[in-house]
Amino acid sequence: MNKKVFWILGIPFVVLAIAAALIINYLVKQNKEKDAELEATREMAEFAKEQLENEYEQLAMQFDGYNLSIQNDSLVELLSQEQQRVRDLLEELRITKANDTRRINELTKELATLREVMKGYVAQIDSLDRENKHLVAQNEQYRQQYTEVSQKAQDLEQERVQHLEVISRAAMLEINNFKLEALKKNGRPDNHKRIRNTKTLEFAFSVLKNVTAQPGIKTLYLQIRQPNGEVLTKNATDFFIFENEQLPFSIEHEFEYAGEQIDDKLYWQVEEILEPGIYNADFFIDGNMCGSFTFTLAK
Repeated sequence: MNKKVFWILGIPFVVLAIAAALIINYLVKQNKEKDAELEATREMAEFAKEQLENEYEQLAMQFDGYNLSIQNDSLVELLSQEQQRVRDLLEELRITKANDTRRINELTKELATLREVMKGYVAQIDSLDRENKHLVAQNEQYRQQYTEVSQKAQDLEQERVQHLEVISRAAMLEINNFKLEALKKNGRPDNHKRIRNTKTLEFAFSVLKNVTAQPGIKTLYLQIRQPNGEVLTKNATDFFIFENEQLPFSIEHEFEYAGEQIDDKLYWQVEEILEPGIYNADFFIDGNMCGSFTFTLAK
């Protein structure tokens, strides 16, 4: 076979080889383009899944915010249930593969449904908020009215108390014209009021005239307080009530009062050792201190 014949016969094989090479190159190029498309599709699916996760997380946070701001227990319970549903779907979404198109689409629809549910709750919350604001405004108005009424009542009560105090002070009996005599054994006064000579203390006084005082039988209590502050008493059980406290008394004396001045005397028999110094004589009638006087006993 000469060279010319061989060259002619070899042409088809060259053409076939070139065609095969072209086909292979085309297929490789197609595969690369397909891989690139698949990679782009995968990236888009991953991105879409991430976006969907973010939207679920934002919705869950919205539920959190509303749960903290409302006071209605029933609504809080419903919101908590829906919030848990969002969290469960979010967990499912996180473990779902991005190429699971069917489930991703279902979860996307679930998100849209949950958003509609949230809109309904938001409308309820807004309605409750408006109602609460209205109630708060009403309560503030009632509180102001109550404060005004209470203040008026307090003012009237204060006026009444002041009026009663004025009447009470006007009706209080008053002791005056006080005089202390230190009597010796023979009944005569010791002008120097020496303790060694004193057998009896004589308290002269006057219950002054008071036409506003309640007439009737009165009980007078006399406290004789020594220089050390202790009250002279005959019995440990001698007490009377003054300003809700039990106080010891030295002398208890009943008298009838009709509004006119009464001059009277009380006596204390000295049976104890007295100390020299300044003594107090305090008179109490009808739960009030009616007079307080001092006297001095010498050694």
